[in-house]
Amino acid sequence: MRVTSDADAGRVDWGRVDADGTVYVRTAEGERAVGQYPEGTPEEALAFFVNRYDQLVFEVEQLERRVHAAKSSPDEALTAVKTVRAKVAEANAVGDLASLSARLDALTPLIAAQREVRKAERAAKSAEAKAAKERLVTEAEQLAQSNDWRNGANRLRDLLEQWKALPRIDRASDDALWRRFSTARTAYTRHRKAHFAELNEKREGAKSIKERLVTEAEALASSTDWGATAGRYRDLMSQWKAAGAAPKEIDDKLWKRFRGAQDAFFGARDEANKALDTEFAANAEVKEKILVEAEALLPAVQSPGADIAAAKAAFRDLAERWDAAGKVPRDRIRDLEGRMRKVEQAIRGAEDEQWRKSDPEKSARADDVVTKLEAAIAKVEDELATAQAKGDAKKVQSLEENLASRRMFLEAAKAAAADFS
Repeated sequence: MRVTSDADAGRVDWGRVDADGTVYVRTAEGERAVGQYPEGTPEEALAFFVNRYDQLVFEVEQLERRVHAAKSSPDEALTAVKTVRAKVAEANAVGDLASLSARLDALTPLIAAQREVRKAERAAKSAEAKAAKERLVTEAEQLAQSNDWRNGANRLRDLLEQWKALPRIDRASDDALWRRFSTARTAYTRHRKAHFAELNEKREGAKSIKERLVTEAEALASSTDWGATAGRYRDLMSQWKAAGAAPKEIDDKLWKRFRGAQDAFFGARDEANKALDTEFAANAEVKEKILVEAEALLPAVQSPGADIAAAKAAFRDLAERWDAAGKVPRDRIRDLEGRMRKVEQAIRGAEDEQWRKSDPEKSARADDVVTKLEAAIAKVEDELATAQAKGDAKKVQSLEENLASRRMFLEAAKAAAADFS
């Protein structure tokens, strides 16, 4: 008796069952017994061995997918093909075993092509590594000719770590590049040591300069000529920085004296300024009252149909009174000026917004965006209906996500367009 599975209806039959329950598979070389199923019907016996064939089909399909996706190395793929081919050749199953062998044979040239691709990729990576090492060598050689003593040593250490992280290339090239890299590091280190030896000689000169600066700073500490003396202290500070470093212990002591003289002068100046702040306190009260009037303009300019021109005119009058009120204590300047500036910015912002909403070009652009989005959504909806009709679940999911995103953008665009209506 010969039968075929429902899934293979219409194909040539591949098996039969003898009266004793022995099941045979038909091959190009003739029939071959694949086993017995004496306890069931002939149909059940064939179904059992057809199911084994289906399992082989599934395994071949899985292997084909892995090979086409290049998820394994060529050697691993060839080993897998060999293993599955042996299973097919010896399979106790009913089905077109020859076609499965042919499908496995078809994978061999593909694997060979993938091997060539990987070979080319390895060559490309080697070329990339060589180019990267050449860049590191070039930068190291540039550093060896520089005088970047602050950052150069750290940068060379970074370059060395980058070198270690790169794969080796052909030995001759790798050795030649390493010799250049190492020579550059050695040259930089030698120059750096020579620089700091020279710097030590300069520190004695810096000591003399800073002692002179400290003497002058201490003489100025009792001055009450606040503006000119503050400027002179800035000059002395610039000269201090330009003098360079003295020996550390001496440098710290001189700096303490220099800073102490500065602190004495600026402390006295701060006390004098406090007296002025007391004098300017009344001006701050005047400006507080002006701010009350200015901040009262905010609700008006922020309401629909606001008379921006009237608000601007009122603010100009308040600004003139503000300037006439004079100076305020220093600790009040930021707060008072900030509040006044906030009112000014609100009026300017309302004026800008009024213009923006009346700009016909922006309105037209907003409407155009809405129109284009609606057209795009309609197209995606058509594509979605087609995919649903075909039962293409993957494409349906992709199109539904696309459609949701576009609808979200459409809502935002309509909201923006409404601002101009």
